[in-house]
Amino acid sequence: MNPSDPSQNADIVDSVTFAQTSYQAIQNELAKVIVGQSDVIEQVLISVFSRSHALLVGVPGLAKTLLISTLAQAMQMSFRRIQFTPDLMPSDITGTEVINVNPATGEKEFRFLEGPLFSNIVLADEINRTPPKTQAAMLEAMQERRVTVGGKTFTLPSPFFVLATQNPIDQEGTYPLPEAQMDRFLFLISVDYPETEDELEVMRRGTSGQNEPVVPVLDGNGVIYIQEAVKQIPVADHVLRYAQRIAACTRTKREDALPLCKKYLSYGAGPRASLGLITAAKTHALIRGQSYTDCSSVAAVAPSIMRHRIACNFVAQGEGVSTDDIVKEIIATIPQNEALG
Repeated sequence: MNPSDPSQNADIVDSVTFAQTSYQAIQNELAKVIVGQSDVIEQVLISVFSRSHALLVGVPGLAKTLLISTLAQAMQMSFRRIQFTPDLMPSDITGTEVINVNPATGEKEFRFLEGPLFSNIVLADEINRTPPKTQAAMLEAMQERRVTVGGKTFTLPSPFFVLATQNPIDQEGTYPLPEAQMDRFLFLISVDYPETEDELEVMRRGTSGQNEPVVPVLDGNGVIYIQEAVKQIPVADHVLRYAQRIAACTRTKREDALPLCKKYLSYGAGPRASLGLITAAKTHALIRGQSYTDCSSVAAVAPSIMRHRIACNFVAQGEGVSTDDIVKEIIATIPQNEALG
């Protein structure tokens, strides 16, 4: 199979090999710039290979922006960064029509100037700093992969990914994303502080002035090839049931909801969560060289799929229970072999 022609129907073995090799190659290139954060890198790449979007949440200075810009270099795709601010308007990101004068005839006509959304990888930096109207324009483009300006529809490039960042500590002048809009992101990736040795290595690299160049190891056609390969990974019925059980047990008004969820959640995850669990689990299996999906892959991606699709109530907040705590307990409670019976 030729990854440069993603329209071909790839052999599953070749697809798995290509995806795993590409994943490892990208990791190696990112390691030249990013120290540690292997879990974050894995989740970002799963989101990309799943043809989805991700929201990275962490305090400033954890290399979220650097990670995404370096990823664009390693994948040899166009990259634009949008710094979201309170005065940013929808046309600032989608583009706008301008009057163009033909120098030969003097005739005037409208010409569309593309905004920064017209890139393969878009970094929406501090997406919670812009008003809801601009957030909505961004999320519409994420969902439809096209924008409408002046009554005309313009298709965004393919592949197209939005990797957004959000500052969780500074709430002044911010507009937190509503739950329905958060649900549009496949992953909510929690970026934590580095380990001690990783931070020491960051200090060494940052003060030495010696950086290895990032070499492109994949391109847009290769990404599309992997996305098509994800669709071919089979999923057994018991894996589907396991994923559905993880999502359904959070729905507090259902009889099969876990007592933990009834006690601590104000609402649970919808069908988009169970769909996301399977899609991400298939990608997780693929980059590990598996030609099938198992329950362990579902459990591995569950925290980042679920944490922004459930909401803690006042009881949980009072007892210091987080959504991560609840998802962890769900994974520990629901046996992976339960659906086999």
